Amino acid sequence: MINVAIIGTGSVANSHIEAYTLFAERCKVMALIDSHEEKAIELKEKFQLDCLFMKDYHELLNNEEINLVSISTPPQFHAQIAIDFLRAGKHVLVEKPMALSLEECDQMLEAAAESGCILSVVGQNRFLDPVLRLKHTLDSGLLGKIVHAQVDSFWWRGHSYYDLWWRGTWEKEGGGSTLNHGVHHMDMLQWMMGMPQTVQAVISNTSHDNAEVEDLSIAILSYPNGSLAQITSSVVHHGQEQQLVFQGERARISAPWKVYASTSQENGFPERNPALEEEIEQVYNSLVPVIYSGHTGQIDNVLQAIENNSLQVLIDGQEGRKTLELITAIYEAAITAKPVNLPLTKSSKFYTREGFLANAPRFHAKLKSVDSFQSNEISLGGNLEQT
Repeated sequence: MINVAIIGTGSVANSHIEAYTLFAERCKVMALIDSHEEKAIELKEKFQLDCLFMKDYHELLNNEEINLVSISTPPQFHAQIAIDFLRAGKHVLVEKPMALSLEECDQMLEAAAESGCILSVVGQNRFLDPVLRLKHTLDSGLLGKIVHAQVDSFWWRGHSYYDLWWRGTWEKEGGGSTLNHGVHHMDMLQWMMGMPQTVQAVISNTSHDNAEVEDLSIAILSYPNGSLAQITSSVVHHGQEQQLVFQGERARISAPWKVYASTSQENGFPERNPALEEEIEQVYNSLVPVIYSGHTGQIDNVLQAIENNSLQVLIDGQEGRKTLELITAIYEAAITAKPVNLPLTKSSKFYTREGFLANAPRFHAKLKSVDSFQSNEISLGGNLEQT
C-alpha cells in the first residue's frame, strides 16, 4: 500500500484526491496539509477520508509511513516543498509549473538524483486520448516534416480572478497567462515537436488592471530544421477554444482532431489527397483508448513506477524543466525585446528568481487581495476531443 500526503488543499487538490481514492486498493491518503484548516476539512468530508490534518508540512518529513506526496500549493512554494520531501526520501508529484525559476528546477533535479526518488511534474493533458493519438500520428512520419505548429492556449478569466491572494504578482504566481495557462499546451508542444532553437515574443496586460502580470502573450519559435511554431497564451479569449495544429509537408492534423492532406497539381495548386487522409485516420484510430485519463492517468503512471521500483514516469523532472525553460525564454524575449537562443544558460538574467523579479515588468499594481472564493469550481482545460 502506497501512503500519500496532499500538500495544499485548494481547487486542484480535488483532482489528485479523486484519483487516489479511485485506486483505493493501491494507495491511501494519509494526510492533508494546508494553512487553512477549513479547506482541508471540506475535502476530508467530501471524499470521506480517514486521514491526519496538519498545517505545517515539516511535521511529515520524518514520517516513515508516507511514501508519496502530491504538491498542489501556490507555485511559489513548489520548489522548497519538493526538495524537502525528496531529501526525506519521499516520491513527489508536483503541480505545474514545476517551479518559478530554472535555478529552482535544477535544485529539485539534484535532490531527486541524490535521493533516488521519483520527481514527476503534472502535465495531465498528455494522458488524454486525443493528445496521445495526435502524438502517435505525428510519430508515424506520415505527415513528413512538420513545418509549422499553431498552439492556441485560449482561456478566459474575469477581473476578480486576480484578486486571490497569490495570483497576479510575479513574486507569488511567477507569471501570468504564459506560465500558468500556456504551460499545459507548451508541455504538449515540446513533447511532440522538441525544443526550439530561438524564441521571439511579446506580452501584454489588456484586461486585468489588478495584476502585475500579463494576460496575453504571443511567441514565435524557430527550430533548427527551419520549422516555425506560434503560441498564443491568453486569459482574454471568450469560449476557451484551445487547439494544437501541426502542418506537415504532406498533411495537417490537430487536436481537436481534423485531418487534411494535399497533393500538388501540375501548376502547383492544391488537390485533396483522400487516400493519405484515410491512411492517417487509420493510424490515429489504431491506438488503444486509455483506461485512465487526465490527472488520474498521471497518478496511475506514478503509482505504477513506485510499485515496479522504477524511476520511469512519462513526465519526470527533466520534462518539467524543459517546459519551464521554454516559458522562461518567452518571458526573456518579450521583456528584452530580443530573440533568445536555447538552451538558456546560468548567465541568463532570468535563470534565478532574483534576476527574474528584478527584470519583470509590473503592468499594474495589485491593490486587492482575498484569501479565497466561495466557489471552488475551476476548469482544467478546453475540449480537445473531435468537434
